[in-house]
Amino acid sequence: MLKKLLQHKFQILFFIATVIVFATIRNYESTLFYDPLLLFFKGEYARRPIPELIEWKLYLSLFFRYVLNSVLSILLIYVVFKNKEHVKIASVLYMVFFVILMVMLIVFLKFFSEKVMGIFYVRRFLIQPIFLLLFLPGFYFQQQNIKKGNL
Repeated sequence: MLKKLLQHKFQILFFIATVIVFATIRNYESTLFYDPLLLFFKGEYARRPIPELIEWKLYLSLFFRYVLNSVLSILLIYVVFKNKEHVKIASVLYMVFFVILMVMLIVFLKFFSEKVMGIFYVRRFLIQPIFLLLFLPGFYFQQQNIKKGNL
């Protein structure tokens, strides 16, 4: 087992480094990105209205954070699987999901601002690398099925 770990030391080190970068982004999110909803959702938000937002600044900040998380996630997928098809599929899915989630967030903020839990969850998918937690096992099981001849 140690021999196998040593064979994949670059992949393991890159994986650990990526997790550290994700944690650093999360730790410094309030200084790196404009997001007044961070403090709002940390407090008692169920009965309070959404705070004043500079919408274009919020959307631009969410875009940069999503791109940063997506690029790190796609790099991690490539390092783990060494498969360009997985990278292409993940890239397309990240772009499609971004458009869908941003439209949903804009609609929630414009027309349903009292639905704070909807805003909370849509924003959570935009600011956290949640899709990576779905893609890694999905690509792994797909790869295993190809090896077994099931696909």
